[in-house]
Amino acid sequence: MKILLVGEYSRLHNSLKEGLEAVGHTAVIVSPGDGFKNYASGFSTGSKLFKNRWLKKFKNGVYKLTGTDLERWEKGIRFYRLLPQLKGYGHIQLINSDALETLPWLAKRLLKKLFAQNADSVSLLVCGDETPVIEYNLSGKLKYSILTPYFKDKSLKNYYSYSFKYLTKTHRNLFEWIAEKADSIITSDLDYEIPMRAMGYNTHFIPNPINTETIAFTPLEISGKVVIFLGINRLSYTKKGIPYFEAALEMIKQKYPDTAEIIVTENIPYAEYINLYNRAHILLDQVYAYDQGYNALEAMAKGKVVFTGAEAEFTAHYHLSEPVNINALPDAHAIADALSHLIENPDELIAIGKCARAFIEKEHEYKMIAGRYVEEWGKKAKTLSS
Repeated sequence: MKILLVGEYSRLHNSLKEGLEAVGHTAVIVSPGDGFKNYASGFSTGSKLFKNRWLKKFKNGVYKLTGTDLERWEKGIRFYRLLPQLKGYGHIQLINSDALETLPWLAKRLLKKLFAQNADSVSLLVCGDETPVIEYNLSGKLKYSILTPYFKDKSLKNYYSYSFKYLTKTHRNLFEWIAEKADSIITSDLDYEIPMRAMGYNTHFIPNPINTETIAFTPLEISGKVVIFLGINRLSYTKKGIPYFEAALEMIKQKYPDTAEIIVTENIPYAEYINLYNRAHILLDQVYAYDQGYNALEAMAKGKVVFTGAEAEFTAHYHLSEPVNINALPDAHAIADALSHLIENPDELIAIGKCARAFIEKEHEYKMIAGRYVEEWGKKAKTLSS
């Protein structure tokens, strides 16, 4: 089967592409590359005009004066120009209702053309902010979510403009149109599966694919300092609870000046990010989560001990009896205490790293996950033939 994967966040579609090709399919990605992360795409719709410093200033000025985002126009135009090359695909998967990262009305027109000239089936992947996810998070029914900081401080509303755009009439209409067109809606982890199910959507849960062949496992060795890594993305700084990690690290600096080394980076490309955290024993990922996102899973595959989402719902879903990571709570002292325990008990650090890799191989191995996607995509064909 020939598959078109539209959009890319956190390298999820690239790993899925690798899995699909490993089991005999052809997969192509078309995406803007997710900003500074610059993920690989077979066809790129990323902005080129506004990499120029002066044009970027012009774009920002136009946005302040009119609310018009010229970069979104550019991405839409670049996708339109690619349409003649995007033919002959048996399945199309959108990574998000905003996968094209253009104006909602334009996205709908472009997707109509794409669907009409292609697919036997279409799927929508929910692996980040989405209209029903944000709606449910706003209800306050979860213990915490990425919106928790907003509940505590309404002045953060502008910071959450990316999330709240999914509640606007135009984005809501786009999501509802895509959801109706899609033959299946797939969720990538429990942070999206729980809200989507609660909002009444019939979803299919498939964990993130991790390429365990290209990501080497290195058993942790503690011969000197315990190295702790924190990679900051300013766009998600508050939503991921980074201030709690920063406060905890200040405590660790004071408590373990001779036994802990701390590496902090900010807004760097994916390849550079990976190289910098390879030295680490511990990676600090995010706080407001029930399950792991893609960055956490890649680090776990390498045998790192990751502070991330690992709530009771996660351990129950996977029937875990041994820790495969550390549940990061929105409490700097609790995070610092957990870090202290690992620094003082390196054998436990090493054991969790091994369990992390075993978990990834069992639940996230990329060829197995690719097979689950193909099975889900094939359900429409089975229904039509029966």
